[in-house]
Amino acid sequence: MSADRELLPDILARRAAAEPDRTAYVFLDENGTESTVLSYRVLHRRALAVAAELVASCAPGDRALLIFPNCPEFLVAYFGCLYAGIVAVPLNPPRHTGIPEATRSIVRDCRPAAVLALGAGVELLRALPEPWCPAEHWIGVDLLPGIDSGPVVAAQPDSTAFLQYTSGSTAAPKGVMVTHRNLVANEEMIRRSFGHDRDSTLVGWAPFFHDQGLIGNALQPLYVGATGVQMAPATFIRRPLLWLSAISRYRGHTSGGPNFAFDACVARLAAGAEPEPGLDLSSWQVAFNGAEPIRADTLSRFAEAFAPYGFRAQALYPCYGLAEATLLAAGSVKGAGAHTIEVDPDALAQRRYAPARDRSRTLVASGRPPRGEVLRIVDPETGRICPPDRVGEIWLSGDHVAQGYWEHDLATAETFHARCADDPGREFLRTGDLGLVLEDELYVVGRRKDIVIIRGRNIYPQDIELTVQAAHPALRTGGCAAFAVPGAETDRLVVVQEMRREHIDTADAADVLGAIRAAVLREHELSLGDLLLTLPSRLPKTSSGKIMRAAARRHYLAAEFETWPQQPSPRQATEPQRRS
Repeated sequence: MSADRELLPDILARRAAAEPDRTAYVFLDENGTESTVLSYRVLHRRALAVAAELVASCAPGDRALLIFPNCPEFLVAYFGCLYAGIVAVPLNPPRHTGIPEATRSIVRDCRPAAVLALGAGVELLRALPEPWCPAEHWIGVDLLPGIDSGPVVAAQPDSTAFLQYTSGSTAAPKGVMVTHRNLVANEEMIRRSFGHDRDSTLVGWAPFFHDQGLIGNALQPLYVGATGVQMAPATFIRRPLLWLSAISRYRGHTSGGPNFAFDACVARLAAGAEPEPGLDLSSWQVAFNGAEPIRADTLSRFAEAFAPYGFRAQALYPCYGLAEATLLAAGSVKGAGAHTIEVDPDALAQRRYAPARDRSRTLVASGRPPRGEVLRIVDPETGRICPPDRVGEIWLSGDHVAQGYWEHDLATAETFHARCADDPGREFLRTGDLGLVLEDELYVVGRRKDIVIIRGRNIYPQDIELTVQAAHPALRTGGCAAFAVPGAETDRLVVVQEMRREHIDTADAADVLGAIRAAVLREHELSLGDLLLTLPSRLPKTSSGKIMRAAARRHYLAAEFETWPQQPSPRQATEPQRRS
């Protein structure tokens, strides 16, 4: 890291002194109307008040849970922790139905000394009938008036700024230890890759407890001195086109989300929803797409649907990132649009690249490593760098790679301190993702833990899931899980697919099941070992919307899915013909 690069708490303090009334953040309500405008001065003064409370009650290095919706108080609390030398732990707010196991796991793991929340939230959280958090200090951030000065613990580059807990898509959540050095290194990578300056307004809706929402949408504007416009995730889910209205109204330079966000906008438009009058997306220069598999057809449909409103396909910006690398690990060239290639799926099943012949699979490039990162494609079994035409594990090195997992020494050693036989002088982060690099572009093809091996073939579950979801109009997009279970002679490929709610009473089960099996056989030359249709929202997902395949597999083996139409569970079935 450059010796003169400021850390984030210093950047906020400097901006509050140099341009106190400049707008740092704008928060929108559920109708897209401004609810709060936060200046640098107000953010700084309120963060100082939080820091004073924390310094008086906690020791440096203690952990504090941050339990907020997307609101100004989250940022006040976050910077209050940075000022006080307290390790912030952003947490998905508990549901009204109870405390999820993932939340309990995080609390047990980090052992917080304090909980920061809205005043009303503090009372609700403390009043829950079941004990779930042993923290001694509970602070209602919105109840604290701002102060002009207070105790500030000078941040050190290699001290832990916060714990970013992993989504838990393949295992229990683990706290990624992100240092101040990691933060500013990755913020600089994002600035360069996205082409940001102080006039580059960012519009976001991803939750702040998620790395994309925090590092990309919330902290990047402050890092570059731009304005960040924020809306609640629930607002986007209910009314996706309000997101585009916000980009239009505030002349957003950068905004994005997971692949499903772009699908949701196209679907709402196709269903007859009217965009805001005068919708103009011509200012949108970086439409980033990341956090889940990127679909070429999603990109093309979105570009076509919103071209009449000024959107340019060249603004599409596929990217790749993960919490263990703070956030960004690869990004497209700004203004170049999405780059795709057609590959031979049979070759890909053998972990090698070959151009498409009779059948094809479309891969979307996730871009190039940012300046300051070393990216290698490594054979996970040998630790050797793969030839250019081979699929291997994506390994990363750079100042943005986090320090490890909180109090998980073995997992830290295995994941963050890997050595490549062809580059022994450098430590690497093993991402667990599989990919290849062609003409300097990274293509992510799957996750190593999710790979299904059937008769020697490497089956990428997201490919099966995409085929299944497109097989019949009664099937729910984003509601499919493919995984393997042991069979008598070899592993069996199992698919669990959710139905669309509006088709539950009208769809013909035999027609739906037959369409799925035919599509998988046609596209992948595979027969499904079992196929189960279930009701909407039954598949377990992470807070960022990723399907939890390992959890789905456990639910399947335990016969816990509610089937459609009513069918015997796998353990109860005695007549094979009764299964699809």
